[in-house]
Amino acid sequence: MAGGRWGPLLTALLAARVAVAEEAGPAQAALPEERSWVRPMTASNWTLVMEGEWMLKFYAPWCPSCQQTDSEWETFARNGETLQISVGKVDVIQEPGLSGRFFVTTLPAFFHAKDGVFRRYRGPGIYEDLQNYILEKKWQSVEPLTGWKSPASLTMSGMAGLFSISGKIWHLHNYFTVTLGIPAWCSYVFFIMATLIFGLLMGLVLVIISECFYVPLPRHLSERTEQTRRSEEAHKAEQLQDAEEEKDDSNEEENKDSLVDDEEEKEDLGDEDEAEEDEEEDSAAARVDEERNDAQDQGPLREVQEDGEPEPEEDTPVQPSPADTECSV
Repeated sequence: MAGGRWGPLLTALLAARVAVAEEAGPAQAALPEERSWVRPMTASNWTLVMEGEWMLKFYAPWCPSCQQTDSEWETFARNGETLQISVGKVDVIQEPGLSGRFFVTTLPAFFHAKDGVFRRYRGPGIYEDLQNYILEKKWQSVEPLTGWKSPASLTMSGMAGLFSISGKIWHLHNYFTVTLGIPAWCSYVFFIMATLIFGLLMGLVLVIISECFYVPLPRHLSERTEQTRRSEEAHKAEQLQDAEEEKDDSNEEENKDSLVDDEEEKEDLGDEDEAEEDEEEDSAAARVDEERNDAQDQGPLREVQEDGEPEPEEDTPVQPSPADTECSV
């Protein structure tokens, strides 16, 4: 009896709770979500940053560091009107072309843009630092991305195209392996074959284009050009042969000149030897003549001496002089 008394009451309570839940469900769904002041940037609207002052954040949904700066970046964007700056964000997974255009290699990455001049912000993603960076105009001391590094340059546009193609290939690979359940090696084989076929097709297209724009010469002109080419080759061969002959002749002349010089040197050395021998002979003859002259001069002197000396007397004895005698004691 107790169970029968409480049964209808419990049923009524459950029915009332379900009705309240059904009425509250549409009301909660009708509540608007909190508005985000950060503007998403894509490949179609990124040129807006070329005008005015902007701050961009490159992030990925799986990046923990990017998630840590989300609240700070939202606060910075909420105060963008006060700072007179626009704030945007780029999902590198959905927009690989923009990540290639700005050459993003680390996450999160921040960029400042002022009238189409871009600078890399390397500070922390904290609201106070970002606010001071704008108010104190610290971006003026940062070197801008100019030349080929500028995101608006032709080089970085080509880089954006390459990153876009790589992103599409990556999404296609995920579609094969995750959605369709194809093994990864089959996906790799598919991309390798597609690359080879695409290369062959591009080569064929280039050949066809070259054939379309190539105008063949008439036959008589082609024969003339062939004759002129052969004559030029023969002329070049003759010139080479003449140059080799001149080189050989010059070598022979140099050898002859060297031989003549050697013979002249030898003759000069022989003449010097002969001159030395003649000098020695002349000196020897002069010595002989001097000796003969000395001998001839000494002969008459000896005769005169012999004629002038008196003959000693044999009988007259020689008396000693008083100086020659000694006194005896």
